Amino acid sequence: MKVLLLKDAKDDDSGQDPYIQELGLYGLEATLIPVLSFEFLSLPSLSEKLSHPEGFGGLIFTSPRAVEAVKLSLEQDNKTEEWEKSLKNKWNAKSVYVVGNATACLVNKIGLDAEGAHSGNAEKLAEYICSRPSSALPLLFPCGTIKGDTLPKMLKDKGIPMESMHVYQTVPHPGIQGNLESFYENQGIPASITFFSPSGLKYSLEYIQVLSGDSFDQIKQPLVGTKWTLGISTQGFAASTV
Repeated sequence: MKVLLLKDAKDDDSGQDPYIQELGLYGLEATLIPVLSFEFLSLPSLSEKLSHPEGFGGLIFTSPRAVEAVKLSLEQDNKTEEWEKSLKNKWNAKSVYVVGNATACLVNKIGLDAEGAHSGNAEKLAEYICSRPSSALPLLFPCGTIKGDTLPKMLKDKGIPMESMHVYQTVPHPGIQGNLESFYENQGIPASITFFSPSGLKYSLEYIQVLSGDSFDQIKQPLVGTKWTLGISTQGFAASTV
């Protein structure tokens, strides 16, 4: 059975995407097609803030892209050596909060000690942060332009200062249409399509509907995530929270 996963490949220790590996154990032939790209923003300003840990109470990361922005900002500003020699240790003297193991892994790779990785979403992380001793200094929160309001609101309600900074934005992957057309031409209509984000659904749904034609309603279409408020018709979609 053909399964289409609308996501980037993420290699594990075996060198294979975990979804491809797991689905293969059940006899499912999965194909990955990326539907999102990310553009980084305000990297010089981010580097400047990272150079002054004394002005902040800690860091918050809720996505791998935010960690990538940190790494890229330091590289572009020629501050990687300074980061390794002193800055990362100064930040490690504070709290570095993260959501999820994937983000925590990237945080560890840039030399920071992550906490809160067990939190499955921003709300749970906010609860964890609120349970910890807080500083009068703001937490620096590098994030995307479409971040949710849950975490900032919960921290504000508890009197915990935070400074949000947009360091990336989500855009459609330039190869969406061509990759989908190639898949349908070579492999036919998939039995199942999995969407991993509201943005990914928004950017790819129209192409999929056209390519699938009258068979669209017969395709199983699970949504991986907890919030799907797109204002578009998704008849037949079954949401699963993970």
